[in-house]
This record gives sequence, structure tokens and C-alpha cells, in this order.
Amino acid sequence: MTYAKTALAKGGRSAVALGSNLGDSRATLEAALETLNRTPGITLQAQSSWYQTKAVGPPQPDYLNGCALLHVQMKPQQLLETLLAIEDRFGRVRHENWGARTLDLDLLLFDDVILDTQGGEVPPLQLPHPRMRERAFVLVPLAEIAPDWLDPVSGCAIAQLVQAVDCSEVRRL
Repeated sequence: MTYAKTALAKGGRSAVALGSNLGDSRATLEAALETLNRTPGITLQAQSSWYQTKAVGPPQPDYLNGCALLHVQMKPQQLLETLLAIEDRFGRVRHENWGARTLDLDLLLFDDVILDTQGGEVPPLQLPHPRMRERAFVLVPLAEIAPDWLDPVSGCAIAQLVQAVDCSEVRRL
């Protein structure tokens, strides 16, 4: 495990993916952004457009996805716990992997931190998000608001990463 000690101590810039495919997804995602921005230690800096995408996993409705850039004054683990608590407030229930959900908040990036707490802290946290580089529904909205952010694992900018995935099923609303 490696990490940037400054970011872990002081907080910093982070990227979060938002998704929903149950209920009024757009209203849920907008309310989640408002909740994030009202949370002490979090400031919403930018948000992407919303995108309709096919679901990954079991048969289920299409998703509404987007990304947000946050400035946070907390450690990555604290931010993850905050995101999970917000999901709970919006009725997130975890029945199956990649199942339908009212709200999904994934911590994608935290400054240039590379971190893996698997088998350690609960809940476990991997930074950058381990599947971020494979997912058009994450990379397309992230490239809209942070095209020059470098993935600390690959060293590639988000704008480069999005060119390497199939974006044909990601539709901007």
C-alpha cells in the first residue's frame, strides 16, 4: 500500500461517481449532491451532466449516472463512510452484487492517493476505484469535469482513459 501522506492527513480533492436506477433517479441524484454539499467538511466543486447507461449485472432498469468533484476536509476512509451513510439515508439496500439501487456513491479518486485497505479497515477502500478505468459510465461524466486529472495508477489523464472504453451505451441527457 502506498499513499500521499499530505492528502491522508489534510483531505483534498476527490471525485465521486453517482448512480441510481430505482425510483425518481434524477431527483435522488440531485438531492444526493445537495446533501454532499451541506455535509460539514465537503464542498461541491463541479458536477457533470447526467447520463443514461445500461446496467452492469443482473437484469434491471437503465441507470442515471454522473460524477462530482469535491473538496473535502477529511481522510479518504471518513469520506467513504460519509458516502455510505448518505446512501443509507436514500434507502440503499444491498441484496446482490451490482443489483438495482436507489443511490450508489463510489469514491473514485482522492488527490493522487493509491490505497488498499482490503482485509484491514471496515469498510474496505481501494483508491483509485479498482474498476474505474473499465467503466464508460464513470469515465464519460468524469472526463466532462476532470479531463486532465491523472489516474495515479496508470499515469493517464481521464481524457485518455475514456478513449480506451466503449462509450456507445452512454447517452447524455
